[in-house]
Amino acid sequence: MTINPQDVATYLDALAKPQGSLGRLEALAIQLAVAQQDLAVRTKPRRIVLFAADHGVIESGVSAWPSAVTTVMMETIIARKATSTALAAAQMADLRLVDVGTIQPPQTGGQTGSYHDARIAAGTANLADGPAMTKDQFHAAWVVGEVEARLAFDQGFVLLIAGEMGIGNTTPAACLTMLLSGADSEIATGRGAGADDAILANKRAIVARASQRAGGLLDADPALAIADVAGFEIAAMAGFFAQAAAQGSTVLLDGYVTTAAALIAERLAPGTAKNMIAAHLSAEPGHRAALDHLGLDPLLEWNMRLGEGTGALTALPLLDSAAALLNDVAKLSDIMP
Repeated sequence: MTINPQDVATYLDALAKPQGSLGRLEALAIQLAVAQQDLAVRTKPRRIVLFAADHGVIESGVSAWPSAVTTVMMETIIARKATSTALAAAQMADLRLVDVGTIQPPQTGGQTGSYHDARIAAGTANLADGPAMTKDQFHAAWVVGEVEARLAFDQGFVLLIAGEMGIGNTTPAACLTMLLSGADSEIATGRGAGADDAILANKRAIVARASQRAGGLLDADPALAIADVAGFEIAAMAGFFAQAAAQGSTVLLDGYVTTAAALIAERLAPGTAKNMIAAHLSAEPGHRAALDHLGLDPLLEWNMRLGEGTGALTALPLLDSAAALLNDVAKLSDIMP
């Protein structure tokens, strides 16, 4: 039996409350039930997988931060002292870190239970000068994500989040948003982690050139075009999303970079977005265009732009509330004499 939005709305209207009285929470409950094809929805247990990689385009001055920060932040995540780990703990979300392509792997200090080294290369090539990766590397990164989604499913996690860590990754995200949603460089390209006006102007010019180059390949070979401007962690997240949808997992989508990965997944595995709920609208200007292309409406608009899955983690209590509404509220007919 297929559960459609009207089925869920009818069920909600029968609960012990005025019809429609919980506004957008009811809309979220409908979205969650349709995604899971069940009125008895589940939001626990949940896992966030953080995919990390470095980006050669940093060499062209697109970020205020050096690539070394990627590894420093990975070590902070492993030590459970990062924003993402604090929020994951607060929301009872299991967190796993996957190194898809860093220049320098982190020092794990023996704490390897939540860390997996699946490095494909020491960061991507500089997309300002040519392809960021080969098509084979793109597929290898995609498979890393597929494996992580299957692992989460096999271990019983029903709600999945992907996050990312990679200094400079808003540049490939902007390229992918231009390439796959049709947004122009002014909209697709934002300041990322604090770029000043000069860095932003340079970044926009690089994004426009690289996207035009990749655009010439898109119709003939979409995977090759995407590989031209992607990041290893972005490709891995795309594989993660596609596999999550194929196995029926619910995905809570984070910010701009993860949504660029969702654009890839939807292009190469159409229908992936039906299992997604958009957690928030990033402060990055291109995020709205990417979400609109996927047909997703964000739950929060809080100007968040950290990444690491933090926007999705912040929105998790809303999904828990929607689940409680569906699972724990009596029907009016059961309590009225």
